[in-house]
Amino acid sequence: MKPRIAVLLGDPAGIGPELIARLFAQQENRARAELLIIGDRRELETGMKIAQQRFEYDVVESAEAAFQRAGVPSLIDFRLPGDQPYERALATERGGRYSLAAFKQALALTQANVTQGMLFAPVNKTSLHLAGMETGDEMEWFARQLGYTGNFCEFNVLDELWTSRVTSHMALKDVSAKLSEERIVGAVRLIHDGLKRAGIAQPRIAVCGFNPHNGDNGAFGREEIDVIAPAVEAARQLGYDAQGPFPADTIFVRARDQRAFDGVVTMYHDQGQIAMKLMGFWRGVTVHGGLPVPIATPAHGTAFDIHGQGKAEVGATQKAFDIVTRMAQERAS
Repeated sequence: MKPRIAVLLGDPAGIGPELIARLFAQQENRARAELLIIGDRRELETGMKIAQQRFEYDVVESAEAAFQRAGVPSLIDFRLPGDQPYERALATERGGRYSLAAFKQALALTQANVTQGMLFAPVNKTSLHLAGMETGDEMEWFARQLGYTGNFCEFNVLDELWTSRVTSHMALKDVSAKLSEERIVGAVRLIHDGLKRAGIAQPRIAVCGFNPHNGDNGAFGREEIDVIAPAVEAARQLGYDAQGPFPADTIFVRARDQRAFDGVVTMYHDQGQIAMKLMGFWRGVTVHGGLPVPIATPAHGTAFDIHGQGKAEVGATQKAFDIVTRMAQERAS
């Protein structure tokens, strides 16, 4: 049975509709899953015009009427009250409201297993906050909407390499105090489970140190000795194939060139983000790991600077679709 995927067009001010047009203009993508697009039909048509590519779709009133023709996506023509045009290439409250309202529909359908996974084109955090999103990012907002109180983490994926992090959106000066054996083992567990859901039978996981040169035996800090190394050993005792800690300035070279690991656990946001984006900005994917439903999106942003120019590269959106489709297959079986 093919998985059913809820698809969102992203912030209408950005490149999202163009990316979705490019993605599903490819017949092989339409054939891999049953697709329910939730978004303004005019935005999808605009995206097709910009991309100079199109695909056939059925407009439906609800999810119950969707999925009638194999290989043909369904579209719920979702519009905000007032039906005003969206400003382009600009963060706006209206664009944020559109994104949040579409998210709510897709999350409800996926939580109910009407759809088994969720793919969304880039959204803009400033727009989301202008629209009233009170959480730091959309992942935490998703968790609240789903009523989920367990552990979750943003995974960044480039080709076959996954990363997770122990801390995320916080000041660097606060990171050391947040490092603990429990949190590090939790990060290992989350990325292990995410990799398994994506089809990796026995994930190999590297754990980064925190300080320059891994602390150089305590000369530059003791986090590696006192916290990280014991956490790696604890993870191994639980059956995870975890190794480290490794110096952060070389582990990504080893992971990329030697294919030595499937996943890397970093201690803070930019420790992994800089490396991953340098290796392939337009191929990177964000997976919202640990949540009860599979959710993926391109790791790049809304790219307001190239909106409407037909230049948006679909590589990351393709990778996000590949991952969420694999992860959703388990729920569809």
